[in-house]
Amino acid sequence: MDVLTRRRFLVASGVVGATALAGGAAAYRLNDLLATAGDRDPEARTLVLVTLYGGNDGLNTVVPYADPAYRDARPDLAYAAEDVLRLDDGFGLNPALPGLHRAYGTGRLAVVRGVGYPKPDRSHFRSMDIWQTAQPDRPGTTGWLGRWLDRAGGDPRLAVSFEPALPPLLAGERGAGASVPVSDRETAPQLGAETLTALAAAAPDDSPARARAAACFADLRAVDAMVGQVRATPAGEEAEDDGETAPATATGGARASLDAQLDLVARCVEAAVTTRVFSVSLGGFDTHADEKQLQQVLLGQLDGALTRFADRMARTEAGRKVVVAVYSEFGRRVRANASDGTDHGTASNVLLLGAPVDGGLYGEPPSLTDLDDGDLKHTTDFRDVYATVLERVLDTDPGAILSDWRGRLTGVL
Repeated sequence: MDVLTRRRFLVASGVVGATALAGGAAAYRLNDLLATAGDRDPEARTLVLVTLYGGNDGLNTVVPYADPAYRDARPDLAYAAEDVLRLDDGFGLNPALPGLHRAYGTGRLAVVRGVGYPKPDRSHFRSMDIWQTAQPDRPGTTGWLGRWLDRAGGDPRLAVSFEPALPPLLAGERGAGASVPVSDRETAPQLGAETLTALAAAAPDDSPARARAAACFADLRAVDAMVGQVRATPAGEEAEDDGETAPATATGGARASLDAQLDLVARCVEAAVTTRVFSVSLGGFDTHADEKQLQQVLLGQLDGALTRFADRMARTEAGRKVVVAVYSEFGRRVRANASDGTDHGTASNVLLLGAPVDGGLYGEPPSLTDLDDGDLKHTTDFRDVYATVLERVLDTDPGAILSDWRGRLTGVL
């Protein structure tokens, strides 16, 4: 099989990102990460970044239930005071988040309100570019964690994505993080085991490019086998996968369930691999219609996966050094639309979860009446969150990565 045909097969099958092949990047598997077990500083913290693709409605996640402007703006979507999981006399969590509510009660969940950036953009792709590059004026070609990786030595295994393709946030100037996709993949019926084995085997006369493409496919077949073993793990020792989730949408999100992604993160943390950053995701938050039920389902998946992961991390010393950060590319507009949904908005919440977190409410809640063309005005710059994470979790100078940004969140870590 010639290089072009093999490449087209791999890309069309969804078994490896087109970017990785085009750049000649090697595919990684779980064993490549586990080979680094014991190499990391036992005092080092780990960042797990959870991206909610589609624009999660922040006002119905952290609910300003006591504000009459909230009910006036979305009478059919608003939650009543008796339905929310109260954080204080003014705010509560969506009823689908009981696990995160318990974490808040034990001081392990911080809710950062009003997070955004100047001159917000309502395009999914433009706004996600801004969040992932941390360059709101003009998104560049490197991600904020990719720039951290460049400074940390460039080993791709230091920053790992368990998503279908490497997210831009892990792309650096000199290299990029490792992508280990775990999504289910179906092969056309006419491609039997013998054919697949041949695709994964380099012939003696193959060029280096052909051999590299074959190695990519072989590695990813190994990942498939590994994921099968994960799902076959007997109940009792570790949490089981809750079941299938919707495939990735046009606005992003991994095809594998968040449970499956976080299970692999947990295995890596428990093995003390060298990885300092993990990227996982959940999609489907573009709730233009019939939002209330759909968002509850998605937030329920998020809550269940994060709660199981946090409980598991609490059992080990390495796990107690993990910080989870949850964000979305934007929130939704304050006023509901005519389809019982909400349209693209601006500022929203960032959640920080883990033993190193000093839980509570952070950031000034945006006004629901003093709006910018119907949108919330952000009160916390997202670079404040990034700078704090870089400094307190990844032990690095944020200035070199965030263009000398000076803002910080005080006391959260």
